[in-house]
Amino acid sequence: MTSFFMIGADAKFKGNKLVKLNGLINWSGIRKHLIGIHKNDVDPQGGGQKPYDQVKMLKAVLLKEWHSLSDKEMEEALRVRIDFMVFTGFDLAEDTPDESTICRFRNALAAKGLDKVIFHAIKAQIERLGLKLKKANGAVIDATIIESSARPRKMITRENDREESGKELDLDIQESVDKDARWLKKGHKSYFGYKGFAVTDTDDGYIQGVQVEPANVSEITQLEDMLPEVQAMRLYADKGYASEGNRELLKGKFKDGIMHRAARNRPLTKRQKLINKLISKKRYIIEQGFGTLKRLFKVYPCLLYDQAEGCGPVLA
Repeated sequence: MTSFFMIGADAKFKGNKLVKLNGLINWSGIRKHLIGIHKNDVDPQGGGQKPYDQVKMLKAVLLKEWHSLSDKEMEEALRVRIDFMVFTGFDLAEDTPDESTICRFRNALAAKGLDKVIFHAIKAQIERLGLKLKKANGAVIDATIIESSARPRKMITRENDREESGKELDLDIQESVDKDARWLKKGHKSYFGYKGFAVTDTDDGYIQGVQVEPANVSEITQLEDMLPEVQAMRLYADKGYASEGNRELLKGKFKDGIMHRAARNRPLTKRQKLINKLISKKRYIIEQGFGTLKRLFKVYPCLLYDQAEGCGPVLA
């Protein structure tokens, strides 16, 4: 039950961006995707502690990602930030989820593939409001480096202490507590972390889809996985995606906007150089998108790594 405090706060914060967004989205339509995420949803008589409301938990996860918060910071914010309380529906009069609960819910979303399903459901609602055209003239795909916040040091742990017996030690060598991060050398600098792939439209720079992979994953291998996210007639990409296989993937689906890459004993023709120049003028918009994510949402250089049990890396 909503307290008088929350009713008053909702009225006071009606001009807040989060409150406006909360009113735009039909959360009851989103709720149907969350049925079954808790064991008690399937078997209410199964016992155990009553779970938190699915939509409230989803809103908490969204706020965590939008504001680049760790699970611990999100737990604290739900107790002190009134706009967060209004958006999620959690009340001062009720118990709020702790960091491990937030982490488990977030992991359950990813494990069931609901993160992408809900992303597209929310995007579809916004499009129906006329805030974004369904199909743009063009789309751009690119990747940006996201460094891990976990220190990339080598850690050696002794699984079985056999020093006294004189036998060889059984050692487990790990590069970092962030086991999914990888090294990438770009230019003269090395990075430890991930690559964030994104597709944006060329009209307004709206993000159509995102994907995160270890930093050592090559762009040329990721085009096929990102194609279902593209809503455009032509797809633009830099030389990192240039291959005969990728051009074949576009045939019959999108107009080819991949830049050409020179090879040994096969320099670019004047026509190919002109095409590359025209494509480069379209690709700036995704760089603006990455810049916004890094500047306003502090995605760079922070891939947050929550060290609670069962929690892996998440895009901030």
